[in-house]
Amino acid sequence: MVNRADERDELVSLILGSRLDLTSDEVAEKGGLSPENTRRLWRALGFPDPGDSSAFGASDAEAVAIVASAIESDMLAEDTTFRLTRAVGQTMARLADWQVSTLVDQLERDVEAGKAQSRLQAAMALAATAGPALEKLLVHAWRRHLAAAASRLEAQGAVDEELLSTTMSVGFADLSRFTALSNQLDDAALARVVETFENRATDLVTSYGGRVIKTLGDAVLYVCPDPVQATRIALEIVRRLSTSEGLPSLRVGLATGSVISRLGDVFGPPVNLAARLSHVARSNRVLVDTTTANALGDDFETRVLPPRLLRGFGNVSPITVTERRGFRSR
Repeated sequence: MVNRADERDELVSLILGSRLDLTSDEVAEKGGLSPENTRRLWRALGFPDPGDSSAFGASDAEAVAIVASAIESDMLAEDTTFRLTRAVGQTMARLADWQVSTLVDQLERDVEAGKAQSRLQAAMALAATAGPALEKLLVHAWRRHLAAAASRLEAQGAVDEELLSTTMSVGFADLSRFTALSNQLDDAALARVVETFENRATDLVTSYGGRVIKTLGDAVLYVCPDPVQATRIALEIVRRLSTSEGLPSLRVGLATGSVISRLGDVFGPPVNLAARLSHVARSNRVLVDTTTANALGDDFETRVLPPRLLRGFGNVSPITVTERRGFRSR
């Protein structure tokens, strides 16, 4: 009889490239970092304190050594090192959950097709064959995004002394009546709706020069340096996704102003205002603030609506925007 615990241990060892036979103190000694900072590193990566159990392997010792070397050489300040580590941990945790949930369907198909006797065996086969290629893709994608982020920062610094703050248009697109919809669908159907919405909205944002900051299941938050392009993104999301079979109606709020980029997210009044505007928009409509509306040219038609009480902003007159007839951005 197959021991599932042994299979799980084998899968973990296959993914990590080493067996977990070191305690926290042992991995600290091998990595050259103090036990206190080793535990701090482990927490920053998003893992609980394992106590005295053997929860580490040779690859963990190598990671600890990297951090120890960065601190000792003054390449990075200690607080910067742990802040970067926390960013990596939080990002990788979400990515890992996303990857595993995406692979579940294939694992089930492999078992049904007789390629493996269990999901664990199917997972081990994938880890051995597809794992190295996915790891290379992961590093490449990280380098590309790092280069893009550095380029944005350099361009921003040329005109703004505060590198983390800049003027952006922020869009908040969300599905209408999502709570009611979630009560009507089973888990699988609801997951398909969310994935379809997020995938299609993200593709539209990036194709028009915007950048998705985060997805929230029933909502997508994006930014764009150009209010005109940000508005086109919003209108395209409504035009294309509202006619997609299986998706409910949606609405988009858009606001322009100074935002702060921090921890992979954006903060500031435009972010909150965009969300508020989306919540009061009618289905399949785009509402913008005055700053965004004033930046639009003759390709758009705007109409000021009666004032609405928006939490945190008082009475605000939303502005509905549409493309002029005969004009289409693409």
